[in-house]
Amino acid sequence: MTQRFIALVPAAGSGARFGGPSPKQYLQLSGRPLMWHTLSTLARVPAIERVVVVLSAQDEWFDSFEWDIDGLEVLRVGGPTRAESVAAGLAALNPQANDWVLVHDAARCCLSVAAVEKLIAELADDPVGGLLALPVPDTVKRADPAGRVSSTLPRTGLWLAQTPQMFRAGVLAEALAGGQDESITDEASAIERIGLKPRLVEGDAANFKVTWPRDLALARAILDARKGG
Repeated sequence: MTQRFIALVPAAGSGARFGGPSPKQYLQLSGRPLMWHTLSTLARVPAIERVVVVLSAQDEWFDSFEWDIDGLEVLRVGGPTRAESVAAGLAALNPQANDWVLVHDAARCCLSVAAVEKLIAELADDPVGGLLALPVPDTVKRADPAGRVSSTLPRTGLWLAQTPQMFRAGVLAEALAGGQDESITDEASAIERIGLKPRLVEGDAANFKVTWPRDLALARAILDARKGG
């Protein structure tokens, strides 16, 4: 059976933590909107047949930019949470149940084609699917309400989740249909909730999520270095 791969980028958020004049996915980064770098990378992965961005119906920024990405599909069905945006995007796309869907954060703009290809290669025959992630390299502390250390957590076996997170469309839709709660912070946690165990595929530190204004300088340095190379 021929496998199809679809990239789905939920981008309906307002970026409230970032505090910029527009949602962070539209901030200028190396001459382009931040999200352009994300979508452009996904579009350059040969195995990916469709690149789909899910926006809010109230989005007033997307059409202000020139995207220049062949075949980019835009769905204005996003909800107030990531999980709702992904679920609505899946419903609108109506893919085959066996299609692989790679959900990627719009703000992880330093993703590389090589990382996506590694994920696809390692998961294409996996019965569950999985995600890019990094083993936790540092000592992890738990804080008490006063901001003091209450305990030190053993880091053995701990990983930092990244994206893309890659699952079969039918299984992912089923997992997200179980209702939303605070424990569902990514697609993998929804898959875990229905009793499955996603596989961890080691990514790289460059694939970080732009969350704070200071992160833009690092993202710019990474992208400019790649361009120069």
